[in-house]
Amino acid sequence: MCDHPAWQRAEDGTAHRVVRGEGSLWLVTWRRGDQPETRFLGGSDAAGPHMDVFVAPPGGHRLPAALSSALVALGPVGRVRNPDLWDAFANSIIRQVIRAGHARKLYRRFAEAFGERVETPHGPAWLFPSPETIVDLDDDAFRAMGLTFHAPALRAAALAYSERGEKWLTLAPCDLFEELQTVTRVGSWSAGATVADFLHDWSLYPYGDRAVRTWATRAGGTLWPDSESEFARAWQAATGAHLSTLTLLTLAWGVTHGDTG
Repeated sequence: MCDHPAWQRAEDGTAHRVVRGEGSLWLVTWRRGDQPETRFLGGSDAAGPHMDVFVAPPGGHRLPAALSSALVALGPVGRVRNPDLWDAFANSIIRQVIRAGHARKLYRRFAEAFGERVETPHGPAWLFPSPETIVDLDDDAFRAMGLTFHAPALRAAALAYSERGEKWLTLAPCDLFEELQTVTRVGSWSAGATVADFLHDWSLYPYGDRAVRTWATRAGGTLWPDSESEFARAWQAATGAHLSTLTLLTLAWGVTHGDTG
C-alpha cells in the first residue's frame, strides 16, 4: 500500500521510498507481485522498517456483503509502518482538510525545497524537513510553498516534537493520540492519522473522513450516511472488533481502485 506521499514510481514501475528511523536511513522498494525489499543506506544500522500485513476477516462484522467481498478480494495487503514519528505528524497536519492529491504535492514540494536529499539507485529522494528546519523558516518560505495555512500548526508541532518527541516515541497508541492533541492547532484528525501511520492502529484513524466514506460506498455499491459523524457511528458499529483492519483495507481499496488525486 503506497499511500504515503514519499512513495515515488521509477520508470520501470518500481515503487520506492526512503524512510528515516532511529538514526538510520533505509530504501524501501516494491514491484507488483513481489515482496517489498529494504536496503540500509546509512546511520546507526538499527532494525529496518517494519511491514504489517492486513487480511480481511471472514466474519465478525456487519459490513454489507458486497463491500466485504471487495475487501476480501484485495488479498493480503502490506503496508510499511512509518518509522519517523515526526514525518508522520507533519504529513498528517498537511493532509488535514485538503484532498489527498493536493496534500501529496505540497508535501513533496516542501521536502524538495527544504529537506535532505538522498541518492538512490532509482534517482533522488527527499526527506521531510526536520523540526529544527521548520522552526527557522520565515513566513515567506511557507507562502512560497503554498503552506501559509499550515504554517502555525507545523511550527507548533516542530517545537513540541523537539521538546517532547523522545517521550512520544514510548507511548501506546491511545496515549500518543491524546498527547499529540495538546499541541496548539492539532486536533483529533491529525493525531489519529499520525498514530495510524506510525503505529498502525487504524481504530484511531479519523474513519468518518471523506476518503473512508467514499471508498466504502464505491467498493460495495451501498449508500452510507453522508455526514461525518453519522458515518463514523455506522462504520464503528458495522466493523465491530475489526475496526482497525477494515478501515485500513477500505483505504487500500481506494489506493488500488480509486482516484486519490
